[in-house]
Amino acid sequence: MATEKLVLLHSNDMHGDFLSESKDGYEEGGVALLSGFIKQVREEEKNTLYAIAGDMFRGSIIDSEYKGFSTIELMNFLSPDIVTLGNHEVDYGLAHLLFLEKCAKFPIVNANMYVKTNHTRLFKPYEIINVNGMNIMFIGVITEEVLASTKSEEVIGSFVDVWDAAKQIGVIIDNYKTTKIDLTVLLTHIGFEKDQELARLLDPNWGVDLIIGGHTHTYLEEPCVVNGIPIVQVGVGTDQIGRFDINIDTDEHKMLDYKWQTIPITSENCKPDFVLGEILKTYKDKTDVKYSKIITNFKRKLTHPSRYQETELGNLFADLLQVDSSFEIMLYASGSIRLKELGPIVQFQELKECLPFNAPVYMIEVSGAQFRHMMKFMLRDEAFEEGAHSEFYQVSKGLKMVYNRANHEFEEFSLNGEEIDDNRMLRVAVQDYHFKNFDEFFDLPLEKVIANRKPRMVITDDFSIFEELLSGMNNVDAHVEGRITVK
Repeated sequence: MATEKLVLLHSNDMHGDFLSESKDGYEEGGVALLSGFIKQVREEEKNTLYAIAGDMFRGSIIDSEYKGFSTIELMNFLSPDIVTLGNHEVDYGLAHLLFLEKCAKFPIVNANMYVKTNHTRLFKPYEIINVNGMNIMFIGVITEEVLASTKSEEVIGSFVDVWDAAKQIGVIIDNYKTTKIDLTVLLTHIGFEKDQELARLLDPNWGVDLIIGGHTHTYLEEPCVVNGIPIVQVGVGTDQIGRFDINIDTDEHKMLDYKWQTIPITSENCKPDFVLGEILKTYKDKTDVKYSKIITNFKRKLTHPSRYQETELGNLFADLLQVDSSFEIMLYASGSIRLKELGPIVQFQELKECLPFNAPVYMIEVSGAQFRHMMKFMLRDEAFEEGAHSEFYQVSKGLKMVYNRANHEFEEFSLNGEEIDDNRMLRVAVQDYHFKNFDEFFDLPLEKVIANRKPRMVITDDFSIFEELLSGMNNVDAHVEGRITVK
């Protein structure tokens, strides 16, 4: 029996986490240290591949300022062997993504985005990489949330159902039954729970060996094995990397065994890539000059520890948008807040990294009964399951909701101290992304909302509101006040 060892390194949801941070006397994370570690492994192990499971973009001012071009250039020097799309790869528009793909010196695979008119795929669905005689097949699958970012691009579609995605994987693998594939890897960006669902649907005869996932930022201590398939994910950012050490029977073309671990990327166990560090410094120096102005100061550091609960930063931003507004309630998406803490000194760059999405805001009118349904949907049991990735909203001052998960009812549902009557009409504001995906995010047909009153755009750029108002404030403070209480 002939055997070969393959080392498969992988990252997911890097989100522009390019810079290292000082921690307890050493540096942690950043692409220079990450590149140094990958180069070290490639020197030590002759059969090494590095894969990224989506969401290279968004999260840093360097990425936002150059609309992803800086990220592609940095990734080119990081030299992944294979990448799949994440939902944030579409944030700058599909046409821009296709341009960035041409700039990439590495293959980007996706099996389930297509042009609706003729079902032509937008990207190559798979890549077979030959490593020392071994054929390693990678197939890319993206989350259905990508459609939420491409609502304005009506010609774009996706096989959004996990069952459909599984079927497409089977079609691809069946087409290559005659090719001697030694290892089949799914690079997914659909979330940890969906990965498990997908694994259960895969026919064992297809021979899928591994699922390397992303999207839910799940940090695993060990692989989750479903239907005999190990599923892995390594959290978020560049502070750690996943590593498979795999023994392959090259006669029978199958995986014999594997070892998997997450490895911290720190200056204690990685030597930095100085070339990549210099390129990064060039981008950082330019953005520092442009974005280093101080916007305001907070009374203390304000936090956003979880997107699934009321937070200090969430209350602050929801309230700022409601200042002198024509609406009674602001629903500000928790996922729009990308930092877990901010302040006490707030520079423009930090504010932009915290709030990278410039978005219009729409005002709608809903009945009390409709709004109650919207909020119950937000607080449904699924939102609190491990690995959940549902939409959650921070709410502006005056709204108070006490929700009991045992009976799925509100014990209190009031606005400015008055219980919200089912027949009362409420003026509610939501960001553009959530307005365009209203049915999906609130479980309420937008047509019914339009029937109440025609929605209208009341803010063209929410970030400009934050910048303007915070620039005129000092000693800013915010607290968790019990606006959303879940029992």
